[in-house]
Amino acid sequence: MKATARYVRIAPRKARLVADAVRGKSVPEAVSILEFTNKRAAKIVGDVVNSAASNAEHNDDADTDVLFVREIRVDEGPTIKRYRPRAMGRATMIRKRTSHISVKLGGVDTPGDEEE
Repeated sequence: MKATARYVRIAPRKARLVADAVRGKSVPEAVSILEFTNKRAAKIVGDVVNSAASNAEHNDDADTDVLFVREIRVDEGPTIKRYRPRAMGRATMIRKRTSHISVKLGGVDTPGDEEE
């Protein structure tokens, strides 16, 4: 019950702010929080959470209302480098950072449900 978005064009530092807000929350609560978060990363993280929930529902026949965000990671992807001309013939590097966002969902583990 996981989903990943790779090479997303947003800085990991900005996406981690949004990811920290939904870590450990239930899926409906996380979707609600992301819907009203005023950050560009909220839509991207919301899409990954919805994708993980859809994967759980389709592949494992899980009820999305009882799932929660067990793990959410925002790792750094490759940096795209560009140059901007500056005064006196110089140039400075512009770093366009990318992110890899991965979400793992889990259910409420009840005693006696361990797999053998």
